[in-house]
Amino acid sequence: MASKSNRQRKLERARAERRLARRAEQQRRKRQVQAAIGGAVALIVIALGTTWLLGGFSSKPEPVALPSCTWTPKDLTTESGVTDTGTPPTSGEPRTGTEMLTVKTNLGEIQASIDLTRAPCTAASLKHLGSVGYYDGVNCSHLDTSTFVLLCGDPKGDGTGSPNYQFPSEDIPTVAVGTAAPLPSSSASPSASPAASPSASASAEPTPSYYSKGMIVLNNSGPNANGGQFFIVYGDGSDLKPEYSVVGTVVAGLDLVESVAAGGALDANGAPAAAGKPAKTMTIQQLFVGAEPSPSASASAGPSASAGPSTSPTS
Repeated sequence: MASKSNRQRKLERARAERRLARRAEQQRRKRQVQAAIGGAVALIVIALGTTWLLGGFSSKPEPVALPSCTWTPKDLTTESGVTDTGTPPTSGEPRTGTEMLTVKTNLGEIQASIDLTRAPCTAASLKHLGSVGYYDGVNCSHLDTSTFVLLCGDPKGDGTGSPNYQFPSEDIPTVAVGTAAPLPSSSASPSASPAASPSASASAEPTPSYYSKGMIVLNNSGPNANGGQFFIVYGDGSDLKPEYSVVGTVVAGLDLVESVAAGGALDANGAPAAAGKPAKTMTIQQLFVGAEPSPSASASAGPSASAGPSTSPTS
C-alpha cells in the first residue's frame, strides 16, 4: 500500500510541475509580445518625433512661380506717337477667373468679358492705361467695312499712337471660327503699321475667319509688339489675319459699334470709302478694367478730350 501511495504522490508532483512549467512559458511568451509591441511603438514615436523636429509636419509646399508680364520700354525721344504712361506692375496680375472691361463713350457704354487665364498681361495693360487716363477723350479713328472692325485707342488718331512700352502677344487664335482646322502654315507676317487692318484677299475660296463678331482684339506693330490700340469686331466673317491677341468678348453695347459702322467710313478727302475715318464719331470718355475707379483716382496723363483722328491709318 505504501508503494502505491508513493506513486500517486509522485504523479501529483509531476502534474504540478508541468502546470507550473506551462504557466511560466505563458508568462514568458506574454512578456515577449509586450516587449515587441513596446519596441514597435518606440520606433514609431522616434520616427514621428524626428519628422516633427525636421519640420515635416509644418512645412508648406513651395508656391508655383508664375511667369510675370514683360513691359519693354519705348524711347520717348526717338519713336513717334509715344505717350509717357509709365508701366503696369511687373508681377501680381490675376491669372484666374474673368474681369469686366468697361468702355464709356459719348454714344453709351460698351462692356466686354476678359478671360484672365488667357490674357492676364493684356488685362493688366488695359487696367493700367485706363487708370492713367490714356484713353480719355480719344476718338475711335479707323473703320474698315470690309474687315468689319473699328479701331480705337490711338490718341494720335493716325495709327502711330502708343504708350511708352510694348508687351508680348497672348491668345492668338489658331483655328478658324466654327471649325477645327489648324492655322495655315502659309499665313502672312503681320504688318509693321500699328493700325494695320488687313483687307480681304481676292481668292476663289472663302477666306477663313479667326475672329468672331463681338471680339475685342489688340492691334500690334509686329509680332509680340502690343500697345494700347484695339479693334472691335462688329460683324461675322471678318478676314482679320490671325496675328492679333484676343482681349475678350463684348457682352453689352455692341449695337453702338454697329451704329458707327452703319454710318460708313470717309477717306482723307471726306468722300465715302470702304475704310477710313468713321463718319459717326465715337469718343472714349473713360476705360477701366474691374470696378469703376473714383474720379479722384483718375490721373491726368491721358490725351485731351479734343484728340481725334488726323489722317486715316494705313490698311
